[in-house]
Amino acid sequence: MIPTPSLAHLTKLDYEHVYEPAEDTFILLDALEQDAAQLIALQPRVCLEIGSGSGCVSAFIGSILGSSGCLYLATDINARATEATARTGERNQIPISPVLTSLCDGLQNRLAHRVDVLLFNPPYVPTSRDESLVAQGGRDIAGAWAGGMDGMEVTDMLLERVGAFFIFNQKGEVLISRLYRPDLKRSIADVFRIQVVSNSDVRSPIITLGSTSFFHVRVNNVYIMSVTKNNANAALVFEFIYKFISIGKSYFGKVDEESVKNNFVLIYELIDEILDFGFPQNSEIDTLKMYITTESVKSEMAVREESSKITIQATGATSWRRNDIKYKKNEAFVDVVESVNLLMSAKGTILRADVDGHIMMRAYLSGTPECKFGLNDKLVLDRGERAADGGDDAVELDDCQFHQCVRLGKFDADRSITFIPPDGEFELMKYRSTRDVNLPLKVIPSVVEHGKSKVEYTVTLRTNFSNKLSATEIALRIPTPLNTTRVELKVPHGKAKYVPAENVILWKIPRLQGGAEATLSGFTELTATTNRQAWARPPIDVDFQVLMLTASGLSVRYLKVFEKSNYHSVKWVRYLTKASGTYQIRI
Repeated sequence: MIPTPSLAHLTKLDYEHVYEPAEDTFILLDALEQDAAQLIALQPRVCLEIGSGSGCVSAFIGSILGSSGCLYLATDINARATEATARTGERNQIPISPVLTSLCDGLQNRLAHRVDVLLFNPPYVPTSRDESLVAQGGRDIAGAWAGGMDGMEVTDMLLERVGAFFIFNQKGEVLISRLYRPDLKRSIADVFRIQVVSNSDVRSPIITLGSTSFFHVRVNNVYIMSVTKNNANAALVFEFIYKFISIGKSYFGKVDEESVKNNFVLIYELIDEILDFGFPQNSEIDTLKMYITTESVKSEMAVREESSKITIQATGATSWRRNDIKYKKNEAFVDVVESVNLLMSAKGTILRADVDGHIMMRAYLSGTPECKFGLNDKLVLDRGERAADGGDDAVELDDCQFHQCVRLGKFDADRSITFIPPDGEFELMKYRSTRDVNLPLKVIPSVVEHGKSKVEYTVTLRTNFSNKLSATEIALRIPTPLNTTRVELKVPHGKAKYVPAENVILWKIPRLQGGAEATLSGFTELTATTNRQAWARPPIDVDFQVLMLTASGLSVRYLKVFEKSNYHSVKWVRYLTKASGTYQIRI
């Protein structure tokens, strides 16, 4: 029998603000003790308790799994509870790291798909909604038991439960419907029809009426809509909707009214598989296609073999990949795509410059290979690391996010990205960089107004990269006054024309080599106006693409593929820096 953790260090004063372990706590401890062997066999790396209170549960599972080899995290909205949890960990010699946050909000991006054991003894006492809001907002002991209308409100907030799922045609007729909450009726569809489908003024994809929120996406001639009764994470709801759209396209090509009507049985089968009582489940297309199929009936033996593969994939460590994939030619393509955002003053001062980067990968590899991906020798993720690395040539990245296949522990240790890739195309990593951005193009504008009748332009474009590279698809949109009547232009490279509908001079250059320079010169004549307002002088917009260049300085040092059959694989890496409507120079 595993002893209950010592709580002798907690006093009566502590229990005035922190939930004291009671029957529900000890029932949870009994359940953990009963499953102790399975928990140990799991060899968890990360254990997270939400709403830790006194820290009794975290200390108990720490005594099962041991004080080393596992990271114990405990969150609570109550500051006194996090202090009590830390003291309980020290008392029982379990290294618990308490975090003051609501549910797991402060850790959600970092821990997505990384928690091995999640513990949550939620507030389950039914209360009025107002009472629940006051209790949770007070961040004290009342928040440990006030569970809202049905005692499930806080649980729903954690699990992002979808209350209902609908597909409408453009007339507002219901094509598909599934309800997951007892307090939602099918008549909720009438509200959406009146408020959204029949209302041409609606622009927002989220409509909130009272305590009910409608999230919708229009695809072709159908609306796909989810309903929630709690304060759900909007990004996660939309991620689910777009994932459903991807699944639909994979199964029947195009998501529209005709395809929905022709495949409604299949769609209900898919919905029931990926939504369990409103909670999103496995939505990996490869896994779904193994057991939800419109093909002919298979033999009993084949079904048994397929079922075995499904179980391994759906419950194993690599649910995003089957282990029986085969290719004649094993290849891996890596695209480092960066979008540059710039706002520069007319005097050349950089007001804002940052890079949004994506590392896209297409993996056509047999078996279950392990890939190892190395970036720059000096790569830092926060400014504190820069001083430690001691180099101004280090590449600094912000807001890194990885695909769930990446092993974050390896990345934290040596900055190498190790993973078993999904089959086909996927986004391996996305990031931002706000320091030492290399601007591929420099624009030097000179726009002079001569009285009220003429504006003179001289715009010089210069490339800031090696002459071995070239910028392509360059387009400059140079603004003109609203009362422009005639434009005279002269350009040595590309073509320039006046676009009256947009009040811009459009200068297009198909290709410009690195280190080169091009200048546009010309003037515009203005018509006289009786009440002329000052020209707002909007900024110049620049679009371009440069292959084999990164504005952040990020580079791929190596990409290695390890597979037990030791086959030869071909790897390709491509860089692309671009801007589209986000590279602006004031005039």
